[in-house]
Parts: sequence; C-alpha cells; structure tokens
Amino acid sequence: MKIGVIADTHDNMPMIKKAIDIFNSEGCRLVIHAGDYCAPFSLDPFSNLKCKWIGVFGNNDGDKKALAMKSDGLIVDHPYNYELSDKKVVITHEIEDIPDLDESIEGSRYDIIICAHTHKVDIKKKKDTLIVNPGECCGWLYGKSTVAIIDLTKMEAKEIAF
Repeated sequence: MKIGVIADTHDNMPMIKKAIDIFNSEGCRLVIHAGDYCAPFSLDPFSNLKCKWIGVFGNNDGDKKALAMKSDGLIVDHPYNYELSDKKVVITHEIEDIPDLDESIEGSRYDIIICAHTHKVDIKKKKDTLIVNPGECCGWLYGKSTVAIIDLTKMEAKEIAF
C-alpha cells in the first residue's frame, strides 16, 4: 500500500495540483498532510484526489475553523496518533511536539513518524521507526517542490521532486 505525504503547501496552488497528480498517478491509497496549508482555498485541489486524505494543522494555519470546514478530509491538531494497516503512525507538524520523542523511538512506540516544518526533505530509519519529512510542496524557501511516498509493505519512503 502506498501512502502520499505532503506538507508546507503554503497556498502554492500550481504545486499543490502537481502533487495531487503525483499521488493519483502513484496509486496512493491515502494522503497525509503534515500541516501549513495556510488559506482554506488551498484545500480545493484535494477534492481531485482518488483516495482519502487526512492532515494536521501547522504553525502557519491561522484560521483553523475555516480550514476544518472547507476540508473534505480530516484536519486535526498535532501530534495525531493514527493506526494504518497495523502500523502505529504519529503525524505532527513539528517533530519536537511529540512527547518523549527519543523514548518513543527507542521503545518502538511508533512505526512511522510523519513531520514537516523545516521545509527540508528528511527520510530516515531510527531503530525500527521510519521518519518522513516530505520537505516543502510550495518550493518557496528552497526552490524545490517535494512530496514523499511511503510503501507500507516495504516500510520505505522515497522523495519525489517536481
């Protein structure tokens, strides 16, 4: 099963639309947004996804109520614990907001940690935990738009730049 991961979209509509096309062409069964949508209109392209999506709020999501109302998915505060095909997943915007992060990794509390905020791709395994920061979809800070795809069967993730 493939899971799409996106974050830091920051209202860049052309890049959001490209990311949605990537997730659809990759056959993702779920897309997870790790926060910083910004304005509610930036959710419009998500209606073109061929799968369910969920997400958490980021530090630049000011009007949470409007974002939640506009959403056709599920947007909640972070960190958010989620079970996915017997995998324990935590979704957060800032990885530092996960309580007892080091102990959680050492104790294998989570199979997958999805985070964002830095706008830099960071995909790694720590002990038995896959940590995925998809970087920035918007491309505003580093000039490179990225998302990630997680293969749940292999417990691996890859970056896709566009």
